Amino acid sequence: MTEYVSTTPGLFPLPDWAKDDLSDLKGHQKHDLISGDESGEITAAYEDAREDVIAAQQDAGLDRIAEGQLRWDDMLAHPLAVNDAVETHGIVRYYDNNNFYREPVVTGDLDATGDVAAELETAAELAGDDALQAVLPGPYSLADLATDEHYGDEAEFLGAIADFLEGEATAFPEVETLFLLEPSLVENAPEDGVDERASEAIDQVASAVDADVVVQPYWGALEEKVYAHLLDADIDAVGFDFVANQEDNLYNIQEYGATDDVSFGLADGQNTLVEDPEAIRDRVDWVYDQIPVSEFETVYLTTNTETFYLPYAKFEEKLAALAAAAELAEVKAT
Repeated sequence: MTEYVSTTPGLFPLPDWAKDDLSDLKGHQKHDLISGDESGEITAAYEDAREDVIAAQQDAGLDRIAEGQLRWDDMLAHPLAVNDAVETHGIVRYYDNNNFYREPVVTGDLDATGDVAAELETAAELAGDDALQAVLPGPYSLADLATDEHYGDEAEFLGAIADFLEGEATAFPEVETLFLLEPSLVENAPEDGVDERASEAIDQVASAVDADVVVQPYWGALEEKVYAHLLDADIDAVGFDFVANQEDNLYNIQEYGATDDVSFGLADGQNTLVEDPEAIRDRVDWVYDQIPVSEFETVYLTTNTETFYLPYAKFEEKLAALAAAAELAEVKAT
């Protein structure tokens, strides 16, 4: 019988009070963004905000608890932005939306910092007995968001990013699930040869944790060859953004099959309209009706993208809708 797991890809909005407090504490300039050496007051504010978002997930009844990535001012580029071998230059557009991040320019050998692991250690204490979920940028997306001024070769740079993320993941506390976020596989699809290297890099990072690994592309569907290579990686689940593109995602599953576990992005992480739990469950049924698979072992029900785009109150409502949808799906499956 299929297990339905409610979760998110992480990168949450700040609670309203934290947004106000941190705006006063940090300032509004590029150099005021998180760099890994924030003051005690700023650290304390983020710790209180992390406690709030973990409690929000628990109150909603989510099956996986994410740390929230509230410190990630540079979104998926954050792990590089706090690295000593990286200089942060001017702000650049974050994919095709109205958010911006500091361009991370790699100027030296990349070593793991333990920054993400430290966040997870704190989250693990707050989550208690609930299943903890880690979140990292996928290696291809992180390399795509960065600029290399050290390694001098595209393949070597991707390999260095994979080594770096592997080192970060190795330091994690015990987690149930790791989501690797790979929007660049859609937004800037790798060419022939690079698609295979991207899959190998993902495989390398996935092997660093004793957890279920979900690779979550979004803002569309993967090109056929990219999808086929991704299935070669030793991962547990591939994600499908059914908000942005239903037809091509269905085609990939129909034509190439899927992993035993899957992640369905069925709630819009960028739209304030809150989906009805029964509508989310019905979308699961709709997907099953279109594909030649009787059932998956695990189906993660999630937003299609990060949720930091949403007002905090809408974010909380989305969490509740996902949790309720997973419960409805479980009931229907029994």
